[in-house]
Amino acid sequence: MKAILCTHFGTPDDLELAEIPQPHAGPGAAVVRVKAAALNFFDTLIIAGKYQFKPPFPFSPAAEFAGVVESVGAGVTEVAPGDRVMSHVGWGAAREFVVLEASKLVKIPDNLDYDRAAGLTVIYATTLYALRERAQLKPGETLCVLGASGGTGLATIELGKMMGARVIACASSDEKLAFARDHGADETVNYATENLRNALKRLGGEHGIDVVYDPVGGPYAEPAVRSLAWLGRYLVVGFAAGEIPKLPLNLVLLKGCDIRGVFWGGWLMREPQAQRALMTDIVRWCAEGKLSAHVHATYPLAETAAALKAIADRKVMGKIVLRP
Repeated sequence: MKAILCTHFGTPDDLELAEIPQPHAGPGAAVVRVKAAALNFFDTLIIAGKYQFKPPFPFSPAAEFAGVVESVGAGVTEVAPGDRVMSHVGWGAAREFVVLEASKLVKIPDNLDYDRAAGLTVIYATTLYALRERAQLKPGETLCVLGASGGTGLATIELGKMMGARVIACASSDEKLAFARDHGADETVNYATENLRNALKRLGGEHGIDVVYDPVGGPYAEPAVRSLAWLGRYLVVGFAAGEIPKLPLNLVLLKGCDIRGVFWGGWLMREPQAQRALMTDIVRWCAEGKLSAHVHATYPLAETAAALKAIADRKVMGKIVLRP
């Protein structure tokens, strides 16, 4: 079978398209023919050796996929050959077949296509975990979303609106902000042309911003924290800007606010049953049309490098999907 392999840490251009043996399903496992594999920003980090997980070489990027069960091993009762499924594997889905524990597969309905299903897990699960479990977002609260046109930003807008929040989308271009409005944002801020602190002070009013969802970090973190309301919550999701910010803790004291980490991967390992329940909600909402799971573009496996460069260059609105 064909697979994209990372044989040493480097750039997208260092990835190789290789022919490797097709996997077989051992006891409790299933082999899935990959119809679509979704890429995320952290894939640009994992191939460069800059992510918190460093897989042994060679490995494939792409943490999530959707496809059809090809075969199952002894003792498997959760799925059968021919079932349409999706899953999250951390890395390794940029290939024609994957093998994994059958218990980690989630069945998908016939009215949910493979491209959208492939990109559901990371962005929507991270965001629903962040908003529901970590922020305890309440109807009527104001939610500020940084990096609002990216995958997690889009998911945050949609889920925030479903949860009854007023959503302020912040991004670096008018085109991205128009996209955010199309997906439900109530207000927008272009932080490339407008001072973020001033904009959030204006939009937050005397009360301030209740929750900030920040997958960007860098220079936007401190002004976002300064915009928080009394007892506000700042969610640390990631550092797409490349810089891990250092925050003055006197702000936390004076505002009585919380800095809350969102490590969905850690929660996933500790609470697998809660994750399955969360994914049941997400798959149902997407199949019902309540979540867009917007796919920005699809690429063949051989063009994985170009797909990753588009993500690194922040040209993507929604998800990028590979089609093995």
